Amino acid sequence: MLSSPLEISADVTSPNRPARHYLPEAFTVTDWATIEPYFIELRDRAVGSGAALEQWLLDRSELEAVLSEDLAWRYIRMTCDTQDAARAEAFQYFVSEIEPKVAPYDHALNEKLVASPYAGELDQQKYRIFLRSVRRALEIYREQNIPLKTEISTKQQEYAATVGAMTVTLDGEEMTLQRAADRLKDTDRAKREQAWQAIQDRRVQDAQKLDLLFTQLIGLRDQMARNADFSNFRDYMFAALGRFDYTPEDCFAFHRAIRETVVPLIDELDLERRQDLALPELRPWDLDVDPSGKAPMRPFETGQELLEKTITVFQRLDPFLGDCLTTMRDMGHLDLESRKGKAPGGYNYPLDETGVPFIFMNATSSLRDVITMLHEGGHAVHSFLTRRLPMGADKHPPSEVAELASMSMELISMDYWDVFFTDADELRRAKKTHLESVLETFPWVATIDKFQHWVYENPAHTSEQRQQRWTEIFDEFNQRTVSWKGLEGYKPWLWQKQLHLYEVPFYYIEYAMAQLGAIAVWRNFRLDPQAGLEAYKRALALGYTATIGEIYQAAGIRFDFSTDYLRTLADFVHAEMAQL
Repeated sequence: MLSSPLEISADVTSPNRPARHYLPEAFTVTDWATIEPYFIELRDRAVGSGAALEQWLLDRSELEAVLSEDLAWRYIRMTCDTQDAARAEAFQYFVSEIEPKVAPYDHALNEKLVASPYAGELDQQKYRIFLRSVRRALEIYREQNIPLKTEISTKQQEYAATVGAMTVTLDGEEMTLQRAADRLKDTDRAKREQAWQAIQDRRVQDAQKLDLLFTQLIGLRDQMARNADFSNFRDYMFAALGRFDYTPEDCFAFHRAIRETVVPLIDELDLERRQDLALPELRPWDLDVDPSGKAPMRPFETGQELLEKTITVFQRLDPFLGDCLTTMRDMGHLDLESRKGKAPGGYNYPLDETGVPFIFMNATSSLRDVITMLHEGGHAVHSFLTRRLPMGADKHPPSEVAELASMSMELISMDYWDVFFTDADELRRAKKTHLESVLETFPWVATIDKFQHWVYENPAHTSEQRQQRWTEIFDEFNQRTVSWKGLEGYKPWLWQKQLHLYEVPFYYIEYAMAQLGAIAVWRNFRLDPQAGLEAYKRALALGYTATIGEIYQAAGIRFDFSTDYLRTLADFVHAEMAQL
């Protein structure tokens, strides 16, 4: 069993950033001219020993952390208000004027490291994961891809601005799509239908615009892949994402396993839903309302209340976890409530130098918001647990591990949800609703992932072919007992709501892999809460100093998405739901 390189102490949740050793304490990012001298020094520095090479690595890591955090704040400020031109310009300046100039130096520094005669003197166990990633980065680097990446980033920003501006008016009130979606939980079926229809109509208004944008992104991404001598962008991204532990064929097998094991369970749940609601048929706006006919749960009223209650949940689970969120609260590192002009979605953005991340979300007083807060809180805890690792690269494990942190937190915190749901019946309803959504994660992830594989394996496809293929894949995994009669025109565009397709391509199958791991973490926690929680923290504290399989092993679980393993854990969730 790998041991964690980090002892949890009060210092881990301190608001103070570590002292700098390479850059001046007062250094701030203004323009490229102030940054380049440090890259030149690193490129030209004489390195005469293994110890000197290790110090060179730490100095490089410090510079990268400062730049990463500056970019992070530009992105955070832009997403908090997509209609503020100055914020968008500040972000775009970094993307267009700084990032492209960093890339050649980054490549040169990687070459210097690999070519160093002292590389063999580095602790090979300590640096094995980092060196593996550096070699892969060297393999796929192409200078002609730098301007393509800048253009792609600009178009990704266009997606965020387009979707962030979407609102609907219901009962005379203008609201974001997230807030309108809360009405899909209303017990009045007519109100649900009205809200669903309004949301879809608003999305369709920009469907052609977003479709063209996606076509442009596909072309740019395919060109990047071919520049790097890959036959398609999917294969390029598997290399760029550092997927050393599984292949596209493994993903296809996982899709099949989900279809065989989880999709039938969802069909059963939908059948029960239709019977409980006493409906002749289910429609798309019937899937979020509570089947008991109860009003939507309102576990909090404001973003501040959501935060304080989450801190209490974390504190009861483990005081260290509560301290993490308290530090973020005290530093103002959260923006939780939905509002017009704010980008969609939610995220936990690591801040590499400070080590105290930022949580962004669009809360509208729903159970889903509680889950999102717990999810992003799990990411935040992960940031704190890796905060004192010496190398920046060690703080960024792959998504299969990062999402394990967040999805496990959703489940292991359930014993303390009485903070949000003081009524026992409401607490049971919240747990059952969430466990149903846990199972629903798998089909939707398989849908998005299978769609992406097809899109980039066939980059010359037409818009019509894309719509048709999406509909086929959607019908394979989703809503097989739901009637879409008269709504067929909406279905081909449903993929556009998934921001990952635009902003972080191929970052999605990890959610299903990590969801499976999270169920296993929860099962261990149910058997022995203290041992399960300690294993969870021990695994996360490894950061990316071990392989995915080794990190999962440290958590007391398996990195395994076979049909048998999936069936075992899905059945466990189903059994837990039956007991509620």
